[in-house]
Amino acid sequence: MLIDFASLLLFPLPGRCMTPSFRKPQIAILGSADPGSPAFDLAAQAGRFLAESGITLVSGCGSPATRVAAEHAVAAGGTVLSVIPEGSMPAADWPATVVVPCGMGDARNLIMALAGDACIVIGGRAGTISEVCLAWLHKRPLLPLVGAGGWSDGLPGNPPDERGNSPILPWHDIAELRAQLRHLQLLAG
Repeated sequence: MLIDFASLLLFPLPGRCMTPSFRKPQIAILGSADPGSPAFDLAAQAGRFLAESGITLVSGCGSPATRVAAEHAVAAGGTVLSVIPEGSMPAADWPATVVVPCGMGDARNLIMALAGDACIVIGGRAGTISEVCLAWLHKRPLLPLVGAGGWSDGLPGNPPDERGNSPILPWHDIAELRAQLRHLQLLAG
């Protein structure tokens, strides 16, 4: 017996939802941290955790922290979307399953800020601040790593401005990250 998938969308089986969901949650990982630092190690753990949770990781892979998160997500069998500022494809060993070379230089920060249902912020420098402010303006929840050093430590007490555009949900470890993603309803269970 052949099943016409399109008819299931128009006339779902009893007990099925009328609107199917195909898209997995996407989390952008923003920031920078040096190898060997606690923030770098937590970036790696976060990448693996997101992959194991079925969440697509969005990463530019430009800093050691965002790259290690992508490497660990790919190693765990996850989907990694890498938005890179260059206009050409990277080498075959680039840690991503999907690559978008946007050729827009720093304007790529807007794509990074918008590509996630929420944004994990780890450490950070000027480019991270730019991405965070863009995510804030577009009402993306921010999940700053705190207690491991870097610019993200101060984000919960010092939001981009007074408007309260989106929640700022800090985390110290993967258990807290899991709880914050559940709070945002981006993680089941």
